[in-house]
Amino acid sequence: MSERPVLVTGAAGFIGSNLVVRLLEDGRRVIAVDALSSGALTNLAQARQHHAGRFEFDRMDIRQGGLVPLVARHRPEVIYHLAAQVDVRRSVEDPLHDASVNVLGTIAVLEAARQGEVRKVVYASSVGSYGEPEEAELPIDERFETAALSPYGTSKRVVHEYLRTYRELYDIAWTALTLANVYGPHQTVAGEGGVVATFASRMLGGEPCTIYGDGEQTRDLVFVDDVVHAFALARDRADDQRLMIGTGERTSVNQLFRALAAATGYQHEPVRAPARPGEIRHSSLDARKAGQELGWKPWTTLEEGLAATLSWVAAQQS
Repeated sequence: MSERPVLVTGAAGFIGSNLVVRLLEDGRRVIAVDALSSGALTNLAQARQHHAGRFEFDRMDIRQGGLVPLVARHRPEVIYHLAAQVDVRRSVEDPLHDASVNVLGTIAVLEAARQGEVRKVVYASSVGSYGEPEEAELPIDERFETAALSPYGTSKRVVHEYLRTYRELYDIAWTALTLANVYGPHQTVAGEGGVVATFASRMLGGEPCTIYGDGEQTRDLVFVDDVVHAFALARDRADDQRLMIGTGERTSVNQLFRALAAATGYQHEPVRAPARPGEIRHSSLDARKAGQELGWKPWTTLEEGLAATLSWVAAQQS
């Protein structure tokens, strides 16, 4: 009997599409699911062209009931759950929609997993599920607990409890990967697209770049290839663990602007705008537990990651 496939929700999105390619290159059969509300089929072009025999795409809103028969038909061993509403500002404006996608959508995944005898769910959580740490507390690890600052953060945290509940009731293993600020190819400027994608796109297009606040706010920037490696490892490791996936290093928005400007030859000064309310001042993650449980560590330097991202953005704009 052939090896059971894996299923990826949010497969046409930024991280999901990179994960699909990684899993296919590892020799897995992949069932890809996406509603295409924010993801794009172009992100899956490589999977469709080079791995057609081991790849299937289904356009589907996971909340609408189609996931149960799909999982029953393919019997995936593992579900990588990346489908989500990721825009923090939209979650504040429309918390019902945010909860519908992030909480009810996850319950739909877990119900499909239960009925389809899926062994494990690997969940994409977010640094946004935590509140504002003191600078002295950084980088934060899995013991850090504060109230989330947005409905988005709360909805992502609630899922951790559902994962534990389904483990207790139905013996479905899980791993939750709390991701730092991921950047790289396939990231767009839409929603919470990220400052790297926004700066790269605007600089290469010769357009103005806006820095909100004083620009000294810092982020833990982790390259998407490193992140999908953590997902791939989690298939067989770190059952029932919540792990931080980041570099532990902090880069200010001003530093990032200068680095990308130097790499692109961008000559303009940034446009300065007031700080956005609710934005965390400083963020970084301590991934030592991921090293112990997954054998994972980031290997891509910021310089390497920015170069790869700029190359991809330039190809899209040409």
